[in-house]
Amino acid sequence: MALVVHPDMSTVSGLQSALSGKGFTTIVARDLPTALLAMTQHYFEIAIVSAHLHENGDGWPLAGVLHLVFPKAFVAVIAPHEPDILTLQSAINYGVREIYQQSAPAQDVVESVLAQVEPGSSGRQSSSVQ
Repeated sequence: MALVVHPDMSTVSGLQSALSGKGFTTIVARDLPTALLAMTQHYFEIAIVSAHLHENGDGWPLAGVLHLVFPKAFVAVIAPHEPDILTLQSAINYGVREIYQQSAPAQDVVESVLAQVEPGSSGRQSSSVQ
């Protein structure tokens, strides 16, 4: 199960579609209260959070809470610009595993996340056709 938290509906839609295409049930939230509610009702393996939900930088503490509540989950943040030293420091402080730029296509973000998630950690069975 995946959680996508982003205020922009087109970004949410793209990430949800890409994750669903890879077999994930995706819960979406566009604000902090909805994301916190979703965290009380589901167990997440992947969380992709915007660094900017309502105010600049308010997505970082949410990413930190996700990391604490779901320590085995892959938590990523979407930042509005190229990561600088403060962004990288925030990622380290909040347990974020990856930072993506807002301009990255949703499919590329999901492919990158799935490439870094440990095989078999999702509990889903995968099959390949040869």
